Amino acid sequence: MRSFAFNIAYWILSIGYGLTAAFAALAPGRGPASWVIRRYVKRMVQAMALFAGIRLRVLGRERLPEGAFIIASKHQSWGDGFATYDQFDDLAFVTGDHLEKFPLLGGVLKKLGAIVVNSCGGHEARKALAMRAAEARAENRKILIYPEGHLAPVGQKFKYRSGVWHMYRDFDMPVVPLATNLGLFWPEEKYEKHPGTATLDFLEPIPTGLKKEEFMAHLEAVIEARSAELVAEARGQPVSPAVLIDTPAR
Repeated sequence: MRSFAFNIAYWILSIGYGLTAAFAALAPGRGPASWVIRRYVKRMVQAMALFAGIRLRVLGRERLPEGAFIIASKHQSWGDGFATYDQFDDLAFVTGDHLEKFPLLGGVLKKLGAIVVNSCGGHEARKALAMRAAEARAENRKILIYPEGHLAPVGQKFKYRSGVWHMYRDFDMPVVPLATNLGLFWPEEKYEKHPGTATLDFLEPIPTGLKKEEFMAHLEAVIEARSAELVAEARGQPVSPAVLIDTPAR
């Protein structure tokens, strides 16, 4: 019943705010469309709590650096974007071009300054990522990226892609790893939802200046280890002693 109620609310909110954002995107500047989307995200997070019984606990906000930075997040759920976007006033995000297949959404994404790249990857995708991320960096915006490039079921992972490292290197921005267990409550893109308290945990920022191999290994290790801990905690299972992973020095 919860899942049914939430999915009804999901489509009502998405269609209503989507049409409003499409009209707002016709106005000059990014402000009007951004205002609509921020309200949409906030209402969606409220609907998650009210209808699906999914509440959010956010940890580690005190670790967030000043100014622009990159958030590299675990991606277990379609709800990840709503939950994370709601934490910031002005967030640029990297998304695959599959979202452009939805009517009117392409224009809204463009107006929001979203970083839309080819989901298949390759040289052209990296070039587009660099160009659009440079625009976000010039505006001193925070950037959200999912390094795996796919929704990963709880307990699984995909290979971490190197696009996040290229942004980290090219724009000399710290990267904040983000762990989550939201997939336990809203699994991937699935219909069913499960009530409970999901956690987002902003981890220690990775300082600038690391080599690619060291950076990628550290990023994957801390995100996967902490996400696994959050899943175990939510399930009431013993949490295995985590391997101590120090943030590398520059």
